[in-house]
Amino acid sequence: MRPAAPRPERTVIQASSDPYRDWLRARLSAELGVNEAEQIIQGAVQRRGWTALRALGPRDVVAVLQDVYARLRDDYGDARADRWLEGTTLDLARFAETVPVPAQPTEGPIAPAPSPIRWGRRAHDLPLLLARSHAEIAGRSLAGIRANPDLRALERAAEWDVQATQAEVRRWETEEMLSRLRAGHARIEVADQVAAAAAQAQLLDLNVRELEDAVRTSPAAAPRLAHTRLMAAQTHAFLDAFTPLIDLADADTPLTMLDVDLAHARFSLGVPLHPNVLRARQALNYAQWHAGDADGSPAVLQAHHALHLAQEEARAQLDTTLQAARAHQAALRDLKTQVETLERHAAQLQGLGGDPLSLARVRLDWRQARTAARVQAHRLEEALKLLDALVSEGETVSTPAP
Repeated sequence: MRPAAPRPERTVIQASSDPYRDWLRARLSAELGVNEAEQIIQGAVQRRGWTALRALGPRDVVAVLQDVYARLRDDYGDARADRWLEGTTLDLARFAETVPVPAQPTEGPIAPAPSPIRWGRRAHDLPLLLARSHAEIAGRSLAGIRANPDLRALERAAEWDVQATQAEVRRWETEEMLSRLRAGHARIEVADQVAAAAAQAQLLDLNVRELEDAVRTSPAAAPRLAHTRLMAAQTHAFLDAFTPLIDLADADTPLTMLDVDLAHARFSLGVPLHPNVLRARQALNYAQWHAGDADGSPAVLQAHHALHLAQEEARAQLDTTLQAARAHQAALRDLKTQVETLERHAAQLQGLGGDPLSLARVRLDWRQARTAARVQAHRLEEALKLLDALVSEGETVSTPAP
C-alpha cells in the first residue's frame, strides 16, 4: 500500500452499467493499486453475499469504504484514516448528486392492474403498498423506455425516477421499522418506571415506619406522617395497576450504548439520497429532456430551483436529526456516569452495613437515573436508525453498557 496522501478531488467516471463500482475502483486504485483495489471490492462482495453481477450503489460503496478505513487505521493510524474516509465520502456524496443508482427494469406491462387489497388492512400499511406499486411501475416504465429508440433520451430521467421511488419505499419501510422499535422501547420504559415506583414505595414504607416512631415522641411529626402515608398509598395503587401489565425483568435489561461517530462524513449522503431530492432531480431531468437544448427554459429553471429547495430542506432535516442525536448522546454519557456512581455508592453502603433507609434512597436515585438514561439511549437509537436507513445498508453497532 502506498502512503500517498488522499486526494479529495472529484473522480470523473464515464457512463457505464456499473458507475459506482467504477468510481470505487478508480478511487481505491489511486491509493492501493489496481490489483489490490479489485481484490478488496471482490472480497467485500463475497463477504456480504452480494451477487457477482450486482451493480453497486452509494450505500454499497459506503460499506466497502468502511472495510478500507479499518485497514488504514491499522496501517497508518486514526488521523490519516479519518482524513481519507472523510474526503472520499464527501467525494462520493458529490458523485451521487449526478449519477443515479443503476436500475434494473421490471418485466411486464407499464401499468399492471393492482391486486385487490384485503378488507381490514391497517391504514398505516397503505403508504408502503402505494410506494411499492410506484416503484414497480417506474421499473416497468424504464424497461419500456429502453426498448423504444425514440425515448432513449428519456432514460436518464427514468433512472432517477426508479431511484426516487425505491427511496420512497425505503422511507416507508423505515417508518414501519421505527414503529416497531418505538413500541419495544415504550414497553421497556414503562417497566423502568414501574421499577422506579417499586423503589420509591420501598423508601416511602421505610419513611412511614420512621415517622411512626417519631410521632410517639413528637406530635409535630404527624402532618409529615400523614403526607408520607398518602404518597405511599398512591405509589402502591400505581404498582397494583401497572405491575400485572409488564414484565418487571425488562427493567433490568442492560443499558445500550451506541458506538457511532456522529461527525462521520458518511451522513453527508443523506442529502443526495433523500427521497425528495431524488424526486426533484428526476423532475429536472424530465424538464431538460422536454426542453431539448433550451436549458434556459422556464420549466428547466423552475426545476433547478425546486431541486435547490429540496436539497436545502433535506440538509435542514439531516442537521436537525444529527443535532438531536448528539444531544441524546451527550445526555446519555452524563447519565451513564451518574448510574455508575450510584451503583458504587450502593455497593459501598451494603458492604459497610448501611442503614436500610439510606440504602433505599440510593437505590431509588439509581433507578431514576437509569430510567432517564434509558430514555436518552432509546431516542439516540431511533435517530441513528433513521440516519442509517438513509445513508447505509448496515446496522449501527450497539453494545450493552458495562
